[in-house]
Parts: sequence; structure tokens; C-alpha cells
Amino acid sequence: MNDPGKVKLLNLGLERAADRLGDVTPLAIQRFLDRFPQADAAFELHWSGSRRELEGQMVENALYCLMTWLEDPQDVACLLTDSVPHHKLTLHVDPAWYGGLIDATAEVIAETIPEEFVDEIVVWQGLRADLRNLVCNCDQY
Repeated sequence: MNDPGKVKLLNLGLERAADRLGDVTPLAIQRFLDRFPQADAAFELHWSGSRRELEGQMVENALYCLMTWLEDPQDVACLLTDSVPHHKLTLHVDPAWYGGLIDATAEVIAETIPEEFVDEIVVWQGLRADLRNLVCNCDQY
């Protein structure tokens, strides 16, 4: 799966988003909560008093999956295969929330891509679809 051309396009998107947006955490969390408002209470329940820290760690994990998938999909698959069921069983976190945060993070970044950069858009669309499918499959464990 390691395609240097796709990895280069992925990195261009990440760099552009960092330059234009800075820290994507607040934007990704807001987009996620807009889609999953019931998750808001779960933040307070699971890590009361350190909500911003929890949000930062969650977006950091989403970014790790996005940045690593093209070069080391097995690593991401192992991470999610362990993490998604664990969160579901022990913390009662809906797997759709897990996938939703990865997707929201990817969307925030992908929205910085100019519409004429079709190849880069396609890479990000594929990345989002691959990770969404992986999270859905992890929910079956």
C-alpha cells in the first residue's frame, strides 16, 4: 500500500492545513460534536476536569491514523482493532463516534485542499473511506 506519490499528497495536505489552520483540534472536535452531540457528556464522564487534554489526545490519535495509514496500514489496523472494541466495552463509546472523530479530523484538513488539486482530494477521500471501513470492521470483534 505504500505509494510514495500518495504519501507526498497526504503530506502536502497536512502541511497546508497546519499553515492555514494551526492546531486542528478545536475544529475537529467541534465538527465531531456537531454530528455526535450525545458524545459531549461522555467527555465529562470519562475524564472530568481534563476535557481539553482528552480532546487533544483523541485528535492526536486520529491524526496518527491518518498520517500512518498509507505507509503502515498494519500498525493502524492493530491499533484500531484493539482500541475500538476496548472503548466500546469498557467506556461505552459508540464505534461510530470513534470513526466520526477520525472522519471529522480528515475533513477539516481536506477542506484546505484547492478544488483543482484533484489527485490530492482523491487521496484524502480514499483515506477517509479506508479508515471508516476499518473502524466498522473493528466493531465486529
